[in-house]
Amino acid sequence: MTDKQIKELTKAEDQVMRILWKLKEAIVKDIIEEMPEPRPAYNTVSTVIRVLETKGFIDHKTYGNSHVYFPIVEEKDYKAFAFDKVLSNYFNNSYQHLVSFLVDEKKIDDAELEELNQLVEKLKNSKK
Repeated sequence: MTDKQIKELTKAEDQVMRILWKLKEAIVKDIIEEMPEPRPAYNTVSTVIRVLETKGFIDHKTYGNSHVYFPIVEEKDYKAFAFDKVLSNYFNNSYQHLVSFLVDEKKIDDAELEELNQLVEKLKNSKK
């Protein structure tokens, strides 16, 4: 699935997807068991799962009367989509604005900034 086909997840959809990415595949009951208290009703989770299937995030295999759900959008692909959306909507697609925000607002210290610089250099060198 390309970024253009990925849709933004609601909070409930995101919660279910995180569980499915962790478990790799699950029935509704398994998903509910992974949720914090107070856990939502079975029908609520089942509805979220149907929406995720409609959005193209998950699919299922049928075994008798049971459906086993599994993700078809990889977590890394959704992370990239979500990051690009944040970068575009809040930082004018500027990594400089993003880093400036992290330093000014999130108080990244010099050591963390140096680690980021080293990571950037490492990534640049690995692409050559």
